[in-house]
Amino acid sequence: MDLGLKDRVYVVTGATRGLGNATARELVAEGAKVIISGRDETTVAEAASALGPDAVGVAAGNADPETPARLIAAAREHFGGFDGVLVSVGGPAPGFVADNTDEQWQAAFESVFLGAVRLARAAAAELEAGGVIGFVLSGSVHEPIPGLTISNGLRPGLAGFAKSLADELGPRGIRVVGLLPGRIDTDRVRELDGMSADPEATRAAAETRIPLRRYGRPEEFGRTGAFLLSPAASYLTGIMVPVDGGLRHGF
Repeated sequence: MDLGLKDRVYVVTGATRGLGNATARELVAEGAKVIISGRDETTVAEAASALGPDAVGVAAGNADPETPARLIAAAREHFGGFDGVLVSVGGPAPGFVADNTDEQWQAAFESVFLGAVRLARAAAAELEAGGVIGFVLSGSVHEPIPGLTISNGLRPGLAGFAKSLADELGPRGIRVVGLLPGRIDTDRVRELDGMSADPEATRAAAETRIPLRRYGRPEEFGRTGAFLLSPAASYLTGIMVPVDGGLRHGF
């Protein structure tokens, strides 16, 4: 199946590792060109180099108000176009209600929520018909995850913003999609499992709740992301797609 990605240009934030990086890899493999971002200059340069000549890295954090303009300008400068963005960002600090400080909430709001809103607004102003804005969210959009209170508070609100944006941009032919990862085998998920007294038992218990009985592989998420960003998904907008091996049991 030809996804129609050849020579299309995307911005993928938080793409030095994890789910953003997995999606960037699949986009490049399908012929797209990508601008990837991350906060650390050395790390983002190494990640872009690993992706090859169709990737350029920009050191930028999602919380910086200047980031959206910089990333879109880089897409036009290096590859001569801008067809879409995938907003991904590292997960906020874990913890229960009594654990998280005001500072942690504020930092997460700036990067996870407001940073994503800014990127989406900037992209919406620049994209033409056929463009797409994607958000990497979380299964917490539908059901709170114990020990991830900040994520539980911010991700559903961002999903609501994405749905509103899809309604507003639809008449212009611009799509908006959300991805809801479950237990994908990334550094972030291994880190969360590692906070328990017995990480291996924690993982095994989590796998028993997943109908496919295993954690997802990053490339499985990446392929889903690449499809949703591609012209092959041209009639999909305003949707939240679980990539979770069946973990979500609701319709």
